[in-house]
Amino acid sequence: MKYQFLAVEGPIGVGKTTLAKKLASHFNARLLTDTEDSNPYLGSFYKQQNARAFHTQIHFLVSRLEALNNPEIIQTEQPIVADFFIQKDKLFAELTLDHTEWWMYSTISEQLLQNVPRPDLVVYLQAPLAQLIERIERRGYNYERRIDSHYLEELSALYERYFHTYCDPLLIINTADINLADSEADVSELCHRIAEFRGGRQFYNPQISG
Repeated sequence: MKYQFLAVEGPIGVGKTTLAKKLASHFNARLLTDTEDSNPYLGSFYKQQNARAFHTQIHFLVSRLEALNNPEIIQTEQPIVADFFIQKDKLFAELTLDHTEWWMYSTISEQLLQNVPRPDLVVYLQAPLAQLIERIERRGYNYERRIDSHYLEELSALYERYFHTYCDPLLIINTADINLADSEADVSELCHRIAEFRGGRQFYNPQISG
C-alpha cells in the first residue's frame, strides 16, 4: 500500500471496523482500532445523551490520542489502517454537548491535536439511515440498543457536511449495495480502488459503476 496512514470513517453502524480489519489484512498493515465497548460512559450516553456526553467525548479523545501516540505506531515503517479519524471527533461533540461543554472540549482538543498526524487517505463510508439501523441491530451490541434514529440521521448529516469541505485525499464509498462483511469480491474491488487511488476526491458507487 502506497499510503502510510489510512483511516476509515463514517457514521455508527456503517462498517468502519469491519473494513479496516480487512484492509489491514490485505495490505499487510498494522491495525489501529477504536474499541467503543471500552468506553465506560457509552451505555449511559446512549440511554440519556446529555447525562454523559462530555465524559464520553473526553474518553474517546484521550484513548484515541494514546493509540496514535504509541511509540510502536509512530516509529513503525509498516503502513497503518485505523477505523477512526480523530480530527472528526468534534462532529459528535457538536451534536451532543451544550455551549459550555463544547467550548471546553474544543479548547482541550485543539491543544492536544496540534501534532497528531493526519491520514494520507481517508476512506469515508456512506449508507442510508435504514441500513445503518439494520446493521446496528444485527451486530447486537447492548449499549447501542438505545440509539435514537433521529440522532443517527443528524450524525450522518454532520458527516456529509464535514467531508463536503474536506480538502485532503478522500475516497467516498457508497456501501448500500456492497457487503463488506461477507463478500470477498466486494472487498477485493474496494482494495483495488484504494491501490489505484491517485489523490484528490473520488467516489465509488457500485450501483452506478457496476
